[in-house]
Amino acid sequence: MENNFNTPVQVWEANMKAGETKAALSLLKCILLGVIAGAFIAFGGATSNAAIHNIANQGIAKALAGAIFPVGLMMIVFVGGELFTGDCLMIAGVVDKRFSALKMIKTLVIVWFSNLVGALIIVTLIYFSGLLDYTDGALGAFTIKIALTKCTITPFKAICSGILCNILVCIAVLMATSAKDIIGKVWAIFFPIWAFVIGGWEHCVANMFYIPAGIIASCNENYVAKAEELYGITAGQIAANVNIGGFISNQIPVTIGNILGGMIFVALPLYAIHNIKACSK
Repeated sequence: MENNFNTPVQVWEANMKAGETKAALSLLKCILLGVIAGAFIAFGGATSNAAIHNIANQGIAKALAGAIFPVGLMMIVFVGGELFTGDCLMIAGVVDKRFSALKMIKTLVIVWFSNLVGALIIVTLIYFSGLLDYTDGALGAFTIKIALTKCTITPFKAICSGILCNILVCIAVLMATSAKDIIGKVWAIFFPIWAFVIGGWEHCVANMFYIPAGIIASCNENYVAKAEELYGITAGQIAANVNIGGFISNQIPVTIGNILGGMIFVALPLYAIHNIKACSK
């Protein structure tokens, strides 16, 4: 009977070859794949927020959000896309001398900014679609609350949270490669991403949706008033923190944490374990 999954060594070699493909992408293709991935992650964030914005119990809300958010990575895996966090696994290809560190850095930089563009497109469309008007503007207020929380996180906490997040995201990417059928890939992606959302950890690309969505929502007086009514958040707090400066102050440490989580805690240890050259000696 044929196995419907790949062995860990097969998964790792597939990841190494995927890194070579990423490093060789043309500029246009890399940008387009990055934009698509950023948009897909934004869809996951938007729909999970819509589902949980009126749920008081935090545990139930996180469990439900975690069940919805994985759709973003599923779409990337099945349709195609380049996600910054998953691409941190490319470090193994550099260590194995399959491509240069410069090519990896170039790919990561292009993908990061392309993910941002994709996320911002969805933020804009969602705002003008009226989605944030849900429950008399409560979804808009909730969006502001989420952004405020992220914009006021301390750098050290953001780095640690980013590490934890991308350990699970990179594991989800690898687990998806282990499955040979679509159902197996769905479940392989679902559980690690569900865990990271329940943990409330920081993902730089997801935050490219959450924080800009909060910034644009804060331009609506009704959402700001609703945020004060529901959460006691003042207009002054929002103006002082939910802005481009707050976005940057979140993105820098979270991105650093995501890089450390994907490279140091996943890619390099697994490279040492499954390195094909070492295993063949």
